[in-house]
Amino acid sequence: MAVVTDPPSKRVSFGPGLKALVDAAMASHRRAATLLVALCLITFLPGFFTIPPVDRDEARFAQATKQMIESDDYVDIRFQDENRYKKPVGIYWMQAAAVKVGEALGTPRAHTRIFLYRLPSLIGATGAVLMTYWAALAFVSRRAAVLAAVMMATSILLGVEARLAKTDAMLLFTIVAAMGALGRVYLAAYGTRTDPSHPWRLPAIFWTAMAGGVLIKGPLILLFVGLCALTLVVVDRSAAWLLRLKPAAGIAWMLVLALPWFAAIVAKSGMSFFTESLGHDLFAKLGSGQESHGAPPGTYLVLFWLTFFPGAILAAPAAPAISRSRTEPGAKFLIAWIVPTWLVLEIVVTKLPHYVLPLYPAIAILIAGVVDSRALSQRRLLRMAPALWFVLTIAMAIGALALHIVVGQQPGFAAWPFLVAAVIFSLFAWLLFQVDGAEVALLRAAAASVLISWALYAATVSAIPRLFPAYELSKYIRFTPACADPKVATAGYHEPSLVFLMGTDLKHTDGPGAAEFLRLGGCRFALVESRQERSFAQRADAIGLRYAKGARVDGINISGGRQIAVTAYRAEAAQ
Repeated sequence: MAVVTDPPSKRVSFGPGLKALVDAAMASHRRAATLLVALCLITFLPGFFTIPPVDRDEARFAQATKQMIESDDYVDIRFQDENRYKKPVGIYWMQAAAVKVGEALGTPRAHTRIFLYRLPSLIGATGAVLMTYWAALAFVSRRAAVLAAVMMATSILLGVEARLAKTDAMLLFTIVAAMGALGRVYLAAYGTRTDPSHPWRLPAIFWTAMAGGVLIKGPLILLFVGLCALTLVVVDRSAAWLLRLKPAAGIAWMLVLALPWFAAIVAKSGMSFFTESLGHDLFAKLGSGQESHGAPPGTYLVLFWLTFFPGAILAAPAAPAISRSRTEPGAKFLIAWIVPTWLVLEIVVTKLPHYVLPLYPAIAILIAGVVDSRALSQRRLLRMAPALWFVLTIAMAIGALALHIVVGQQPGFAAWPFLVAAVIFSLFAWLLFQVDGAEVALLRAAAASVLISWALYAATVSAIPRLFPAYELSKYIRFTPACADPKVATAGYHEPSLVFLMGTDLKHTDGPGAAEFLRLGGCRFALVESRQERSFAQRADAIGLRYAKGARVDGINISGGRQIAVTAYRAEAAQ
């Protein structure tokens, strides 16, 4: 007699439909890749075009790229009149190419369209998901590889990085490509996997990815790849397998790709780039918390449960099976990918959530392998883990509504359908975990994460103007009639997004300086933050300045987390 497994749940929970998509992906690599790209676009595009420039890192990267285009100098990296030598040139070239393509396609005001600068991050995040699938195929079945890639595509942290015009999504792409090649070389050396491809294929992928990573973020890719390789060499007491990477030719190829720009920047600025990028940026983070980002060891472990949602919830139930298989070559490689670098990053004083992002693909592959083999722990405490899908989804939904009410001063009704649907999916993921199995539950939780991204980015962040005062100020000045080429100074509000939106020649000053700036006459605006208004008014009275009060923008400084109020003043002659 056949046993029917809870048909009512299958009629109302959408689990079989999600599972059918994964089944469809099993037909071929092309179908799997198509499904994953579609999932990435559905997950990453909400808010991609509508969220204004975000302070501070995104706006700094975008502005530096904009100045490259304006000056036609693609070697030097500058933010207004200052050198910006914290990172190499790779991401700036990619962003400049995206802007140039957008301009060629007729995008109006392409230089200040932030979504064009975000395109490399979108491509990098999508590429990282595909590379996770490719890397996973060396260790687990195709089905598990798809699940690992789904975990990456729907992870909260990668969703953030895909929408920001900076280095980390593209760096992730290069690291996963390099680690996928390194893993195949390692497994082939230990006889657990045969690689029928050309013997130069994997070395070419590895060293090209290494060169790309170095051009994007300097030596950081060496940390992730090097610590993994070193750990395996020590554990296995052999480095012979590394010779399969053709290191002599590979290093030469990497230098051919990366060295020309480094030589050019040294010729242009001497050793200033290395002093700034290594001494003032990279090494300084080891012993102190730069820009108030210091945190104690263990911070990444705490953040992991949210930043790698929904996949993180299955990490604890998968841990016993992973531990049992730790001596197997595949599991050994993936653990070596994760543990040494994680420990180092926990020790480093400066901590930002995205620093551990390149470790998440290995975690996803390990979890997916355990899920696919149905080896999740059945211990009572660990079986309670799926409840966190529901708990964290509720917490994120409450956070989104609180953002609407407290900051946006509106109910945010547009976000409600997405939030309600996300809560329902996460509830089914929890309650039907034992009925329908871990794979279907994970897919439901992934659907909840996609819905959260729509609620948060499309219907919340982009719908609250108070979060982006620079954008509101730029709109006021741009649409001021009879003022085609305004000159702008800012007093007290000095965020990079304002420079990106107003123009490279934006003048930074204080209250009295703003009055002197307007005194020069013509089409001029002074943006005066409330703390500078008194000194501005006093100086204006002292010099007999005639000015008009324009728009006042009340908002939140995202970087500082404090409320601000900025008023636009115009020279009277500009009226």
